[in-house]
Amino acid sequence: MTMRPSLMRILRGDPNADPALRRGEHGLDWFSFFCANLQTGFGPFVSVYLTTSKWTQTDIGLVLMIGGLVGLFGQIPGGALVDRTRSKALVAGLSVAAIGFAALCVAVSAFFPVILFAWVLHAAASCVLSPSIATISLGLVGYNRIGHRLGRNATFASVGSALAAAGMGAVGYYISNQAVFFVTALLAAPAIAALGLIRRSAGAPPDVRPDIDAVPNGAAKPKAGGDWKGIAKNRPLLILALATALFYLSNAAMLPLVGSVLTMRSVHSPTILIAACIIVPQIMVAILSPMVGTKGQSWGRRPLLLIGFAALPIRGLCLGLVQDPTMFVVVQLLDGISASVLGVIVPLIAADTTRHNGGFAMAQGVIGTAMGLGASFSSTMAGALTDHYGSRFAFFGLTGIAFVALVVAAIFMPETRDGTGPRQRDDALASVAV
Repeated sequence: MTMRPSLMRILRGDPNADPALRRGEHGLDWFSFFCANLQTGFGPFVSVYLTTSKWTQTDIGLVLMIGGLVGLFGQIPGGALVDRTRSKALVAGLSVAAIGFAALCVAVSAFFPVILFAWVLHAAASCVLSPSIATISLGLVGYNRIGHRLGRNATFASVGSALAAAGMGAVGYYISNQAVFFVTALLAAPAIAALGLIRRSAGAPPDVRPDIDAVPNGAAKPKAGGDWKGIAKNRPLLILALATALFYLSNAAMLPLVGSVLTMRSVHSPTILIAACIIVPQIMVAILSPMVGTKGQSWGRRPLLLIGFAALPIRGLCLGLVQDPTMFVVVQLLDGISASVLGVIVPLIAADTTRHNGGFAMAQGVIGTAMGLGASFSSTMAGALTDHYGSRFAFFGLTGIAFVALVVAAIFMPETRDGTGPRQRDDALASVAV
């Protein structure tokens, strides 16, 4: 059996690349992998651990809500911090260390103030970590290869999440729920070690990995980061933010609603089906992300973005129509298509639209905030629709919102592959220092 060439490249890297650059790329592969491991520990395991520690659901909900608010409103400041910090790797390393320390706090104490501090610390550090990874990627390979690099990041992160979920589930079952967070804390060490490979990469030549001072032909230096004025004038970015907010207003509630429906309809093991609904999209992301990154460079961003947006209303319509519980797993393949496309193309568009102005990480913060706002209202809306009209109507309601998101993207979103966006200098390079 032969592997797809894109998947072979994702595992082996480019054999013709400079050895130092190849070492840096492999370091970024492993950094993406271990960061995904690290973040997985702060998923559903927290609720399980706190419940077994005799916490009330009210207290659990309060901690999660406060952390969620910090994660929502910290996106833009976190991106701005990354933009204006000289060493992105240093910021990423500190973020990983903070998340590891937060996991250790959770592991050693179930005292309310300690858990609240840990959850807020984790949320704040995550606001910096995600844009750091994307910005390091851009600084390492440059604009011409950023699509492929983002696809590679998504693949390693997806595999890391899946393996971590399985491993931590086993640790929680065979040892204890508390042990999950000791394991999570330990995962910070290999993540920081992988980051060291990136920092030691002499890698990219000046035209690929420029510092702020490395501007050709004596041109004026670009700013180290973007600003609110630049973001406000960035029309493609604002359109994307609106479309993604609508997308997540529809998307965020679909899987929880699937879980509720499967629990009611499946006589035997709804847990197995729900797990399959989570794992199948992760597998799709791992397989498709390299292709999305490559095609994003050749086809352009807009066609792939529309494919990702179009998969959501089709998925919602199918979920509202199917009756067989096992078919829900099949329909979740569409979720994998959307996730692989948005995970690569959205930061790619952010890079395009800030290419001449700077502010790549801040732009990601704007998009992340839009996603968070949409997602925060999604479950409440879907729950109200389900309570009053039933789950089928809820799926159809979410489908309608997904269709509006698709229409907004189709009508107003331009192609950005050639760096469409506000321009200060046509020859500006990414002001990124790894």
